[in-house]
Amino acid sequence: MRDNPEQRIDAKAVPYWRWCGAIESVLLLLVPAGYHFAQRYWHWPGWITFVLLGLTFIYAVYLILIRPVITWQTWRYEVSEPEIDLLHGVFVKTRTLIPMVRVQHVDTEQGPLLRRFGLSSVTISTAAGSHQIPALADEAAALLRDQISVLARVVDEDV
Repeated sequence: MRDNPEQRIDAKAVPYWRWCGAIESVLLLLVPAGYHFAQRYWHWPGWITFVLLGLTFIYAVYLILIRPVITWQTWRYEVSEPEIDLLHGVFVKTRTLIPMVRVQHVDTEQGPLLRRFGLSSVTISTAAGSHQIPALADEAAALLRDQISVLARVVDEDV
């Protein structure tokens, strides 16, 4: 059996994902708020509002405090001349091997929140789909994008 990849995503991914979780949690508060207003209009049971608030709070704790750390600890990648090796997941481990000969193009993506934390994501596109390495430091993402591009070109010329 082969060894696990050794490269980790940037540690700044944890606060980035915490902010994403906080934003998602605020949006999830619309569910109990919507139920509360519907309950007043249609005279539905009021206790359901508190159940929804409790569930939203528990899920928010998971999104903000637990999931970012676990995701950061379990995400690994490795780029070598023959392939790109991606490993992630907690209960279900997903291992993806992308042969360099299959790489069509490589992109870096950066939204406003990623930019705030100085992070970028690298997306590797093949004919079968695309794969993403999330939340790398800007410099590391640019170097990785260029490295994959060069390796894919070299493998393509050898074939």
